Formats: sequence, C-alpha cells, structure tokens
Amino acid sequence: MNMKTKMYEKYSSGCTNTVLMIEPVAFDYNPETAVNNYFQQKNQQGESETQQLALAEFRGMVRKLREAGIHVITLQDTPYPHTPDSIFPNNWISFHLNNHVVFYPMFAENRRLERRMDILLEIENQLGRKFKYTDYSKFENENIFLEGTGSIVCDRINRIAYASISPRTHEALFKKFCREMDFRPVCFQATQEVIDDLLPIYHTNVIMCIADKYAVACLSSVRNSAERETLKRELTESGKEIIEISIEQMNHFAGNMLQLKNNDGDKFVVLSESAYNSLSESQISSLEKFNKLIVAPVPTIEKYGGGSVRCMIAEVF
Repeated sequence: MNMKTKMYEKYSSGCTNTVLMIEPVAFDYNPETAVNNYFQQKNQQGESETQQLALAEFRGMVRKLREAGIHVITLQDTPYPHTPDSIFPNNWISFHLNNHVVFYPMFAENRRLERRMDILLEIENQLGRKFKYTDYSKFENENIFLEGTGSIVCDRINRIAYASISPRTHEALFKKFCREMDFRPVCFQATQEVIDDLLPIYHTNVIMCIADKYAVACLSSVRNSAERETLKRELTESGKEIIEISIEQMNHFAGNMLQLKNNDGDKFVVLSESAYNSLSESQISSLEKFNKLIVAPVPTIEKYGGGSVRCMIAEVF
C-alpha cells in the first residue's frame, strides 16, 4: 500500500493515528483570552507551581496516548516570547489530506506568537514529507478570527464542517475555509450563562465532538430551536448516533473529546477525567460501544487554560 493510499485511509475512518502536542514551558492563566473564554479561572497560585502541575498533566496524557499505540509528536514551547496557551496548538494549525496545512487568525495577540514555522519544519523532518499551506492569519489585521479545530469541528468522512459563531469564529471566513477545503458548512450559535446573560461559547469543540459513527453534542446550548433542529438533523442524516450531554456536563468539558486510532486500527476516544466523571453510566456505555476510552486528568490545564484534552491535540493527516 503506497503512502497516498494510507493517507486517504485515515479519512475513511475520520480519525488519525498521528498527533502533534506542544509541551509547555510557561503555562498560565491568559487574561487576553479570558475576555471571552468563560471557562477560565484566575490563577490563585504561583506561576512556577502552575507550570509544574500542567507539565505533569501534559506528560501523563502523552504517556497514555503512546501506551495506546498512538504516534505522538511532542515539541517543546520556547520561554520567549511568553505564550501561556501554547499547549493548545489546534487553534493555530490544522492538517489535511495531500499534505495540506492551514494556519489560522487568532483572537488574542499573545496567542498569535504561537504560530511557528519551525514546528512545521520539524514535523516535516520527522515524517519525511513536505507540506503545502494556506495562511489565513492575515485576517487578524481586519479583526476577523477563525481558531482552527477549536472553531471548526470537521466531519471528514461526510465533508461537513460545523461552527458555532462567536468572536473567535467569523462566519464569512469559516465559509471561505469550507469552500477552499471542500467542506459543507453548518453554522449555529451556542451560548452559555454568564452572570445574568447568555453569551457565545468561545469554541465549537467545547460543545461537540464528531467521531466516525457517533457525535457527542450539547444540543441544549444551541438556544435557537430552528438551529438546534438543523444541527440535530445534520448529525442524524450523516449517520451519527447522537450522545447528548447537558450544559453541566459541557461545563466539565464532556464535549471536548477526540477520536483517534492506533497503527492497528483500534479506535479510542480521548477525554478528560473531569469529563468522564460527569458522564452517566449509559453515556459511558454508549461511548464504549464504539471505541475504547483514554481518560486523562488535566485539572490545572482546564481550570486556568479554559480548554481540555481535545484542545491539546492537533491531528496530523
């Protein structure tokens, strides 16, 4: 089987066996992202302690993935410039078929510093192939943002892309991505209660996960009934069994899962310990019907970073 056939085989199941993860050197609460990421909590402990805890959680998750037979490419962040959210690379880069990479425009100015060409070059060296890329980062000059597979949840099998419109997910740029990358767009808006208001949830991958045969989705976060029914219909008609989660479970990052596979073709879904503990027995049984579970404790990363295990992984296709 040649390399091209192997690449397309990855899309036949919608998941990959190779991922990129960035090891943090100065992980911390980021006030620039906290303005519209309402999952973040201010850091009440020292930066050094926070980094040590986050690093231990990161390495523990990498170990679990590798033990499952998943190929994890780990590259280390640099101390300067300071990038407290570098542990979430899926927001600035995504990988696609035919060695195609997309770079994305980021909402927070200090997150724009995470985009590093040397990371792509190192991946090319490790995998022995060259990538071509599309760069949307210029749209930052127009205050237009689209934060990778945080903003976009892809059904790679059916060529459907889902996006919850928010300050970090611009509808027109999302549709441009879909045209250029051959996806059919499905837009909606998911919101969460913040004090006495309903505000957009910052990323789509917080509320939903698309796997090969199922979808985990917090449908109740889509308050508009027409949009909610459209989302439900799209998932059902594309052959996905919907495992619905509640707002409370979403707040424990139960929507922030990712399906992967190993070299033997065994499938896994990665989720955090917080997400796992929020699920009912029937929901866990539904997940286990389709794949094995990899449960990773990342409480420090979730608390101060406002993201979970899916945010920490950039799939390499």
